[in-house]
Amino acid sequence: MTIKLTAAALFLVTALSGGPIAEMSIAESVSRETETVQVVFIDEPLTLEEYVRAYFADTPILAEIAWCESRFRHLGNDGRIIRGALSGTDVGVMQINEFYHGERAVRLGFDLHTLEGNLAYAKWLYEKEGVLPWRPSERCWQTYEHLARETEKGVTHSD
Repeated sequence: MTIKLTAAALFLVTALSGGPIAEMSIAESVSRETETVQVVFIDEPLTLEEYVRAYFADTPILAEIAWCESRFRHLGNDGRIIRGALSGTDVGVMQINEFYHGERAVRLGFDLHTLEGNLAYAKWLYEKEGVLPWRPSERCWQTYEHLARETEKGVTHSD
């Protein structure tokens, strides 16, 4: 069953269904212009890795960057958002640096401390700057950089 919802309605449906957003597979990402999301309900919960890979299906290099930056972790064992080991201003699954991006994210309506806001801002940032913000971790994801070039050309990959 496929349903198109506004971003606000998505959170309402999530709350009413009693399940976390990770029990939904996002087929299309949030569009900041229309704020619509196409969601596909599935029977089994997704792992955070599966959720991130589905979210970035159209930009698979970002999923590889998420692996390198956080090993697909958004929260620590204590339930708080993870922060970078080298810089405590890097937050979440995409390790977005709050010093450089915090104010802009807020102005654009993204909450970097939520999984959804962290991923959506990363996608927005990638559309503006490509992989440049994640260059410090490029030794980890550089073997997948062809995904970024192919995505820019409109070629998609399933790997």
